[in-house]
Amino acid sequence: MKLQLLEIGSETEQLSACRLSLLLGVFTATNQIERFLSSARKILGVERSALAFEGEPYLWYAHQDCFKAFIAPDHIQIVELFDGQDCIHTEHPHYIQLVERIGSLGVEAKRFMAFDLKMSDGRSIGQILFFDQNEQPFSLQAIEILSDLATNLVNYLELKAEHAELKEMYEQQAALNFSKTKFFQIIAHDLRAPFHGLLGFSEVLAQERETLDDSSVQNIADYLYDTAQSTYNLLESLLNWAMAEGGRFIYHPINFKLQQSSQIVCDVLNSLAAKKNIQLINQIDDDIKVYADINMITSVIQNLVSNALKFTPTDGTGKVTLRAEQADDGVHIYIQDTGLGMSQSQIEQLFQAAVTASSKGTAGEKGTGLGLVLCKRFVDLNKGEIVVESNEGEGTTFIVTLPQATSAHQALMPEDIQFEKVKM
Repeated sequence: MKLQLLEIGSETEQLSACRLSLLLGVFTATNQIERFLSSARKILGVERSALAFEGEPYLWYAHQDCFKAFIAPDHIQIVELFDGQDCIHTEHPHYIQLVERIGSLGVEAKRFMAFDLKMSDGRSIGQILFFDQNEQPFSLQAIEILSDLATNLVNYLELKAEHAELKEMYEQQAALNFSKTKFFQIIAHDLRAPFHGLLGFSEVLAQERETLDDSSVQNIADYLYDTAQSTYNLLESLLNWAMAEGGRFIYHPINFKLQQSSQIVCDVLNSLAAKKNIQLINQIDDDIKVYADINMITSVIQNLVSNALKFTPTDGTGKVTLRAEQADDGVHIYIQDTGLGMSQSQIEQLFQAAVTASSKGTAGEKGTGLGLVLCKRFVDLNKGEIVVESNEGEGTTFIVTLPQATSAHQALMPEDIQFEKVKM
């Protein structure tokens, strides 16, 4: 078997798996692998070299002005030949075995030398091979210098790895801080205004009740109720989002009929649909079953339907339809509306972790922007997928894919359902 040479490009699609090589800037202007191998060859006076990191799919081969990638042979291992030493050369007891193993790859040379790259904890992370047609043995002084150079390379790699880890931690913390900042922005924006109204109108009732007729009192009472309800929904959504992000929702999957969830949702939202003069149509068949957490999925369907009702016109032509179908990759649930639709930029921002205030509905409804973030989180917890198809002015369809039921057994009867609504 001979090594397979690769040109960098479409064939090196596994480059992303070369973590250590990427840390050393392989195939960049600061390619430390190529620089190291070039310096090492000059010290040893050798023509060719190769470096391979443990677990990476490519081997890096270099000579003079050439630097190429080979597919690393997974059946040729030389790390055990070092036998506790850092270098294998002509005086090493396993030198002949090294020559035989490298020769089986089609490498023809008259002298070989190999270095084992070890981290500070003694763990081997890769090997370097030097070879050419020269018969003169490598000098011990050059080997000692190269050993120090290899140690410096490993130290540099350890520093790069630590830096990359710290950078990732910093970015995660920055993202968390950004999310917290958005929370404070939502609280400041969405809670301040309703509380001004609540305080203002309650003050009118407290101090000017005798000057108000029954109609005015009723209008103020309706306003206070609606505002208090929407403010409570916001607080509940903030709490649920925080719980989902903190991993406090417990995933309890069961086999159940999907229509059980859809019927609950329709029962809850039928009055809202009627109030907005929108048809709410449940077309999910009774025989479609999924394997998921029924409370989470009912919450997802409820909030997707609630969103659809929010953005569907109230002129009597609006429809929100629920349907589902079984496929090879799972059960597809469709929540389709004839509403306002979305632009491509809006679609791209729907499931982002950053929390933003949502748009007003066709009847002026307010939202928090948290609903779809929670839906995505719940669907992910249930090993599913959620996507959206929409065009401005042409309505929107959300498609949720869930695992099919693992057996025909009905694990939950309708009267046993204890659904706790999660408003978003």
